[in-house]
Amino acid sequence: MSSLTFPCLDYIGIMSKIFNSFFCWHKGVFVRTSFFILISLILLWVSRRPLRNFRSHGFYRFFAFEGVVALVLINHPYWFDEPFVLRQLISWMLLFCSVGFVIHGVQLLRIVGGRGDRHDMPENLAFENTVTLVEVGLYRFIRHPMYASLLLLAWGALLKHPVPLTVALAVSTTLFLVATAKVEERENLRFFGAQYQDYCRRSKMFIPFVF
Repeated sequence: MSSLTFPCLDYIGIMSKIFNSFFCWHKGVFVRTSFFILISLILLWVSRRPLRNFRSHGFYRFFAFEGVVALVLINHPYWFDEPFVLRQLISWMLLFCSVGFVIHGVQLLRIVGGRGDRHDMPENLAFENTVTLVEVGLYRFIRHPMYASLLLLAWGALLKHPVPLTVALAVSTTLFLVATAKVEERENLRFFGAQYQDYCRRSKMFIPFVF
């Protein structure tokens, strides 16, 4: 009797562990998918006007944000795995730089850029309608600190668990960010004229002294 009981108990224990692991995995996927849908709905509402006009930079920015959100949520379970391997150390460096870029960029836009009406671009969000070209601080070296922040966030998230799917997401997000910046630069050239053209010659797009 005991020889049958113990194998049965072992089998039940093994199946219980498998079931719990399977349930937890599915629960995690469900939660992350739910978050992605919720965030996507918010982004859709915020981007409702630019998504009607593929000539506006906000059209491409929406897809860049979607890529970043997907990368963060997909790789969330691996965020703190092997914390001291080189890949993770580079990832954290990129993520901290991402935070610094966006905080510094927003502050300079608010303090130096000012705010006004941009009738030529009704799709713009309010904070984007600057009336003064910002050329100080980080803007002295790169034209798009906030898009650079998203770029750093995307690649920092990728390095948490680089697999073909996440690499493809990071590359596509990068392409959408480049498209966003290119379209926005055309808009700024129309608004600021020769001053912006000269600024483009003296600065890089995302990475100081590099790109």
